[in-house]
Amino acid sequence: MAGVTLWMQMSLDGYAEGPDQEIHWPVVDEELCESFLDELRAAEVFVYGRKTFEIMAAFWPYADADPAISPFYVEFARCWKRTPKLVFSHTMRDPGWNTRVIGADPIAEISALRTASAGPVVVFGGAQTASYFLEHDLVDEYRLFVHPLLLGGGVPLFPKPLDTAGLQLVDIMTFDSAVVQMHYQQATPVARMG
Repeated sequence: MAGVTLWMQMSLDGYAEGPDQEIHWPVVDEELCESFLDELRAAEVFVYGRKTFEIMAAFWPYADADPAISPFYVEFARCWKRTPKLVFSHTMRDPGWNTRVIGADPIAEISALRTASAGPVVVFGGAQTASYFLEHDLVDEYRLFVHPLLLGGGVPLFPKPLDTAGLQLVDIMTFDSAVVQMHYQQATPVARMG
């Protein structure tokens, strides 16, 4: 049982989306992603909200066919296509790309994944999906990528106070882009639902 890891981009002032639901501001470059490729290859499933999935699906299925793209991006594209994906959506019907839509009873679905998965369940969000996971105590680990900008408003990553008493710092990484990754895990596993 590997549990659920929330991977989220956030601004220095705590927002996961900008004032107009902007989500294209994070600096997610090759340096940031390359150090995590082996970990992502081990994931059992990637979980997305609809908007974030649509951004990913517009690029990654075709990225490895671009002769000008770097070897890292070729590898990530192949990893993305190969890894099963779940999308939280009430409107999406046939997403393709090894993806299944969860519209009803997502708590039961994720709880079953948490107990049955051999590899990590990686939640990439967006903000609404992350909020749902946090509200229902479905997060075992946090990988927070803090970007050096102030959005001044928008959708906060943590709309309600987070009880940090049970969190242990695993590591901190800094990148040339001035992004800081903070990795936390629950000191004791989150109570399993279901």
